[in-house]
Amino acid sequence: MNTKDKRGNSQPSQTEKIATVRKLSKLWAKKYVQQHSTSEKTWQSNSTGLRAVIAQRLLDSLRTVMIQAWTKTEALLCQEIKRQGINYRLIDPWQITKDTYSVYEKVLLAYSDQVSPERLCLFLSSDLGRIRQNYTTIDPRVIAFVSMQFHYSGQLLLKSLSPQEQATVRVYFQVIDDCLYMPLQRLYKTAANYDHQSLALVSLRQLLPDQILIAQQIATRISDLHPNYHCHSGSLVNPTVQAASIRDVEMFQIYLWLCVLERSIAPIQQELFPLCVMLYPTLNVGWELVRQMIHLLGLEFGKRLSRQQFALVLPYFKVLWDMFSPEVFPEPLPVEMLENSA
Repeated sequence: MNTKDKRGNSQPSQTEKIATVRKLSKLWAKKYVQQHSTSEKTWQSNSTGLRAVIAQRLLDSLRTVMIQAWTKTEALLCQEIKRQGINYRLIDPWQITKDTYSVYEKVLLAYSDQVSPERLCLFLSSDLGRIRQNYTTIDPRVIAFVSMQFHYSGQLLLKSLSPQEQATVRVYFQVIDDCLYMPLQRLYKTAANYDHQSLALVSLRQLLPDQILIAQQIATRISDLHPNYHCHSGSLVNPTVQAASIRDVEMFQIYLWLCVLERSIAPIQQELFPLCVMLYPTLNVGWELVRQMIHLLGLEFGKRLSRQQFALVLPYFKVLWDMFSPEVFPEPLPVEMLENSA
């Protein structure tokens, strides 16, 4: 039953709020089933014993990997502490590596126990949501160090596996990336304050299952436009880069919806934008690529939402476009872009 706030507006009950959080969480978690449905037989065919052997091998190397990953993270981002004016006391390598170790340990044990990626997402998202909140409360840019530590840890662990083993483990690690890079728990909790039939919540529920499809299409389109472009980790068709590109498009979508639900540009202005400013130049991601991604994202939203629904998103989309505009980041077009547009 709905309650009334001080202004007499209808407010969801606690039971309804919990139901909304669970429903949105399940909508997001289902993407792992949809995205990796072809691998389902592989998950089932891997015996518990084989998974246990793989998991134990990775668990045994976890401490060494954590140290190696922090070395790579620090080498990549150490200059950004001074350049971005970040308080170095906020960067605690011991706590970051401890949190990373704890999460990967849980994930590997879940893999060993045949827990599906969908179930893993449901019970791990709250833990990663708390970790994310802990590191973003004072300075959201700190999450860049945490994210890269998790990223390099996952890459180093996968590197020790055969291609077949990687295929079964990678989807579990993707759960970590999704929940850490994106403010999913914050989105769910904010959505829980909306009436179930509100236009904003109906629109979110409508588009959330398509997040991964939209991201895949946009990432593919951008890689097609720039076949010769290389960022820090390789070409745009490199599987690692492609996975990161898809995740970033999903991240931009989640931040847009968070702005809609919070009725504020703060999520983009205070979190997403500073994070991009710090990471993209370091990773050799050109601003023109980012602008193309935002443009394509606007087209996808326009196609999939009604005019009334899109009107909810449009003010925040315009802010997003303006913040990454050529006036803010003047950048010459890459040669291959000029050739493709000719």
